[in-house]
Amino acid sequence: MSSIVHRPIGTPTRLGIVAVSVILWWLAYGHLTGFADALLALTGLDRGTHLGEALHFFLYDTPKVLLLLTGVVFVMGVIQTYFAPERTRALLSGHRAGVGNVLAASLGVVTPFCSCSAVPLFIGFLSAGIPLGITLSFLIAAPMVNEVALVLLFGLFGWRVAALYLVLGLAVAIVAGLVIGRLGMERHLEDWVQAILNGQKAQWQGDTMDTSQRIAAGTSHVRTIVGKVWPYVLVGIGLGALIHGYVPEDFLATFMGRDVWWAVPAATLLGVPMYTNAAGIIPVVQALIGKGAALGTVLAFMMSVIALSAPEMLILRKALKPPLIATFVGVVASGILLVGTLFNLIL
Repeated sequence: MSSIVHRPIGTPTRLGIVAVSVILWWLAYGHLTGFADALLALTGLDRGTHLGEALHFFLYDTPKVLLLLTGVVFVMGVIQTYFAPERTRALLSGHRAGVGNVLAASLGVVTPFCSCSAVPLFIGFLSAGIPLGITLSFLIAAPMVNEVALVLLFGLFGWRVAALYLVLGLAVAIVAGLVIGRLGMERHLEDWVQAILNGQKAQWQGDTMDTSQRIAAGTSHVRTIVGKVWPYVLVGIGLGALIHGYVPEDFLATFMGRDVWWAVPAATLLGVPMYTNAAGIIPVVQALIGKGAALGTVLAFMMSVIALSAPEMLILRKALKPPLIATFVGVVASGILLVGTLFNLIL
């Protein structure tokens, strides 16, 4: 009886697999809308209905977030084999307090992700040994300060208002990351995340790895992280799809069209259970402004929807324990309230 000998996969073979995977990933990511349209057509539903719009949202966002999660985690898994965790941490922490937070928040501004799409990068940064506070600055800035909102504000109110939004949004991301970083809440990361972080120091052998081993490390990274997070992604996006398809804009416009002292806190609270990206929230923002709502109130609502959405919290729950999620929400919500109030006072 002969035994099967498993030969190790060589570097050329692994590189070929990676090249084919990248091409397939790029093709899939570039045709997400067509994919969602085709699947929706098979159901016989139309996007003009609440159920059809909700299902289309789910069919589009689920592969989008999973593709991003897989791609980012693989790349970060390969990159971390070149940098010892201590070296990465020192590089992004900066020589002075806050430098890393500024860099991370700035990266978030030029990264066109909604909150759920930013989560893969957040998890990848953590797994690469980047400090928690710095990764949170990125996670906050990526959805909160986005090019769509900047263009809208520039077109409606001019460059001064757009610049004020940019500066205040960056300030919220930087300060929130600094505050949470100073609180030393790494112990409130889930155990599997802590195991990755703690295991890097003992297991890191990047100096002796060849290309094949680095690719294998990236693949292992995907199995470890994506394998744990994907159910939360499905639940989170499912909730977001229901909200996206069934919450009427007229209700929001009526509720928030009152220029009273409690409008900003109410707008912030109302935005948390919802989920959409910047492009999806623009029609709502325009409707609210058209109804006479104060600009600060509208911005607080928009920031809350895209930076503190309930689906995002569900996905983050797999990596963060409740005390850290509560602290994250509390600090960011405080910053959003401040931004909204300042806009209402200034404008």
